Amino acid sequence: MQTDLRNRDLIGDLDFSKEEVETVLDVAWDLKRKRALGEPHAYLRDKVLAMLFFFSSTRTRGSFEAGIAQLGGHGAFIDSKTTQIAHGDTEREMGEIFGRYFDAVAIRHVTWGTGNRYLNLVAEASRVPVLNMQCEIYHPFQCLADLMTIMEKKGRDLRRKKMVVSWAYASSYLKPLSVPQSLILQMPRFGMDVVLAHPPEFKLMPEIMEQAREQARKYQIGFEVISDKDGMQKAVEDADVVYAKSWGPLLVTDDPEEGKKIQDQYKHWITDSDLMGKAKSDAIYMHPLPADRDIEVTSGVMDSPNSVVFDEAENRLHVQKAVMALTMRN
Repeated sequence: MQTDLRNRDLIGDLDFSKEEVETVLDVAWDLKRKRALGEPHAYLRDKVLAMLFFFSSTRTRGSFEAGIAQLGGHGAFIDSKTTQIAHGDTEREMGEIFGRYFDAVAIRHVTWGTGNRYLNLVAEASRVPVLNMQCEIYHPFQCLADLMTIMEKKGRDLRRKKMVVSWAYASSYLKPLSVPQSLILQMPRFGMDVVLAHPPEFKLMPEIMEQAREQARKYQIGFEVISDKDGMQKAVEDADVVYAKSWGPLLVTDDPEEGKKIQDQYKHWITDSDLMGKAKSDAIYMHPLPADRDIEVTSGVMDSPNSVVFDEAENRLHVQKAVMALTMRN
C-alpha cells in the first residue's frame, strides 16, 4: 500500500500508480463504512477546497461539496462566469492565488483543446493539490467510482472479466471523450478485457489509444476495438459489464450542427433489453449520468436490477473523499 499521497495532483488517470489507486479504493471503502455507521471522520478539519467550474454539474458539485463537509472541511463553489478569469486572470495567477487561499483546487473545464491545458498550467503554479473534476481528456474521479462499483458487484479480482465501453446515441450536446478515455486507461490495469465499440466517426484520441494498448500489453489482457456502423451489437456478446454512453465526434468536428448530423446517423445505438440480452445474464449496466432516457438507454434497462447507475453515482462521494483525505492532509 502506498500511503503518502500528500500534496499530489490528480489530473490524468495514470498520475496515480495501480498500487496508489488500490490505496484510494481501500480508503474509500473505509470511509463508506464509517458513513454507514455514522462514525465521525473529520480528517480535514479547517481545510478548504476551491471548486472552480467552467461547466455545469450535478453529481460532481454535489459529491465534492458533501464530501469535503463530511471530512470536516468546507467547499467553496466558484463559477468561472462570476470571476475575473474572462477579464485577465491567467492560469498562473489562479494557481498562485488559489494555492494561497485554499488547501486544494478542484477544476472542471471540458472545453475541447483548452480544459486539460488549463488544469496543468494552474497545477504548475499552485502550491496545493489540483484535482481534475473533468476535463476534455480525462474524468479520473468518475473512473475511480466506476472501478469501485465494478469490484463491489463482481469481486476484487477482475481478471478476465469482459467490459464493453460503447458509444451510444444521444440527442443532446456533443459530450466530451473523457469518460471512455479514462475507462480504457484504468480498467486494463485491473485485469479487465476491454472492448471499445463506436461508429467510425467517434474515435478516441490516438495518444490515449496507444496508452491503453500499452496498459493492456503490460497487464497481459485483451483490448479490442470494434469501429463499424453496427459495432455495439457485436461488442456486448457475453459481456460482464456494459458501459454505454454518448460522446461527440470531436476528432472529426467540434461544430455542434455538423456533429449532430453525424450523431443522427446512429440512432440505433441504444442500450435496450435486446442488447443487454446478448450480455451475460448477470451483466451490469453502467452510465455516469445524466443519460438521455429512452434515447441513449431505455428506462427498462436503466431501472432494471442489472443497472448500477445509482450505486455508481454514490461511489463518486466515497472515492473523492478518499483522494481528498489522502492528498490534503498535513
